[in-house]
Amino acid sequence: MAENIRFCLAQESSGREGVNSTPSIDHFLPPPHSGVNKYPSSPPASRLHSPTPTLGSPTPTHTHTPLGYRYASPLPSPATHRHGCMTAAAKRYKYLRRLLKFRQMDFEFAAWQMVYLFVAPQKVYRNFQYRKQTKAQFARDDPAFVVLLCMWLCVTSVGFAVVLRLSVASFLTFLLYTVCVDTLAVGVAVATLLWLFTNRRLVKPTCQDQDVEWGYAFDVHLNAFFPPLMILHFFQLFFYHVFISQDWFVSRLFGNLLWVFAIAYYIYITFLGYSALPILQQPRVFLFALPVLPLLFVISLIMGVNLCAGLMNFYQYRVL
Repeated sequence: MAENIRFCLAQESSGREGVNSTPSIDHFLPPPHSGVNKYPSSPPASRLHSPTPTLGSPTPTHTHTPLGYRYASPLPSPATHRHGCMTAAAKRYKYLRRLLKFRQMDFEFAAWQMVYLFVAPQKVYRNFQYRKQTKAQFARDDPAFVVLLCMWLCVTSVGFAVVLRLSVASFLTFLLYTVCVDTLAVGVAVATLLWLFTNRRLVKPTCQDQDVEWGYAFDVHLNAFFPPLMILHFFQLFFYHVFISQDWFVSRLFGNLLWVFAIAYYIYITFLGYSALPILQQPRVFLFALPVLPLLFVISLIMGVNLCAGLMNFYQYRVL
């Protein structure tokens, strides 16, 4: 009985000590040498190393997806995007269809090209290369340049009508001849000859599956034709009656020099046009005609030929 009373008192005293005593910090720490780091300073091993595939497990493959195809965009493709090159018939139809849509033509850019054909023709052909990258063709798809060129032909024809004292009917005949024959018919013939020559003789052996666009050859001719047009059909009109038409040596010298500059411009711009094509080799062949110009110039002076007066006589007695 006494032993039972002592056992109960011992349990009661131990319970009081458990309530009143404050637990120490060691109570919350893990026991030493338990293998647990108190303050983890590195990420788990699973984040540092990828799981090593075991024998027989499939090896993960990583495929590289282009950035443009990773996410499907709900927006439409850009207006300048081309999935492939159009056929020649499709390009021709698109070009002719825009001839009467003046609101869709970029006349400001066409005027910029005309100015730079005199100042820096290389910049004009840089734009042709940019068009190849964005629209998959070198040739112009905007007929604004042709329309502006025809407008300049109208202006120069008025100047010729004043100088030659043409009637209204003769003026209209002269205008139709300069537009249809001098510009379009001769342009188509020259562009076709140069197109055949470049495709058969100048294409690199590694690029035999590619060819020069006929539309680009026609554009090169129009680019090269514009400076001679302004020199011989516009600039010389201001000096013809007062100076060039006179039977003087200096008159022939000045008039024939205008022809030399005009032809040199045509040859040089034609060379720049075809040298801009990466599929052609040795486009310098177009410059071989330049050394011949001084020789012809000297011969014309010795023979007393006035080329500007000959042009006026041709229009007055053969065309009209």
